Amino acid sequence: MALMDAMLELAWRPFAFRLPRQLVTAQGALAQKRGWLLRLQGADGRLGWGEAAPLEPQDPRGHGACAAAIAALGPRLERKHLEQALPQLPGPLAFALGLALAELEGLGSPAQGGWLAAPPSAELLPAGAAALTALDALLQERPRGQAASPAPAGLHQTTAAELPSQGTPPFTVKWKVAAGADAEERAVLEQLLARLPAGCKLRLDANGGWDRPTAQAWAERLAAGPRLDWLEQPLSVADPQGLERLAALVPVALDESLMADPALAQRWSGWQVRRPASEGDPRPLLASLQSGTPNLCLSTAFETGIGRRLLAHLAALQAQGPTPTAPGLAPGWRPKGELFAADPERVWGAVG
Repeated sequence: MALMDAMLELAWRPFAFRLPRQLVTAQGALAQKRGWLLRLQGADGRLGWGEAAPLEPQDPRGHGACAAAIAALGPRLERKHLEQALPQLPGPLAFALGLALAELEGLGSPAQGGWLAAPPSAELLPAGAAALTALDALLQERPRGQAASPAPAGLHQTTAAELPSQGTPPFTVKWKVAAGADAEERAVLEQLLARLPAGCKLRLDANGGWDRPTAQAWAERLAAGPRLDWLEQPLSVADPQGLERLAALVPVALDESLMADPALAQRWSGWQVRRPASEGDPRPLLASLQSGTPNLCLSTAFETGIGRRLLAHLAALQAQGPTPTAPGLAPGWRPKGELFAADPERVWGAVG
């Protein structure tokens, strides 16, 4: 039987969890994740795993859209019909199904080198003045310049020796801005800059919450210094001209703009922050990283262990590419437990 004509068995299980601490952004507060785990079984008994979990509050209608689409799929699917349906499905659901199909195609198998573990991640600081306490704790916990997290059991650990000649990216922190009063955040910025050791990098993520004058003021303050890695989505997705003008002054990375206009990924020459669990079928992104596409940064949507396997794998591929950079995996912002294990059978069993 041809692969595209194969029948697939589909099973789902809902999950939900609360973050250890609330993440405050310009778009609202994220306190919990909910969604569905997915299992696809081929005629030969092989399994592919996925998860579909809209990122609220950024996608407030996503859960209902996913629930309706899941109900319409049914327990048995013909492979070619599923492939045809993927582009019309909600992004998180297309991610789940595309990930499961990629695994059925051999992703993560011994023949393809297994699942790679992520390189050291950027550290995510909370919004507001709490960022100062969080940074102080991070600098006390590890030697200067070190940001590595242990690899989950069963995954291959990417080491510095396996990275390209550019070497391991510097210790990097990401701070959520545009979540409070601008004057107060500007004061916190000065203290962060004073605390960061030499060689460290700072990413500022406004989640589209600044206007042009505010973004310009921040950019002018940071343009001459060595600390800024980039401004992430400093302006609204509705202001592409403003983003282009700002990118002429400082590095600008797009995030939400890419979700609103996926075709922009082909036109934007600067950094792109890619959140696979939100944007759809991950196989095109996988192919891009395997071919060495530059200026891509992988970012978390606070996945379970199933989605995390792919995110780590993609981040490892990025680190081996032409522009290695610290991924945004938000260490310490996910709960512990079986739902976050590297073994998908254990994750599946955690909600059974």
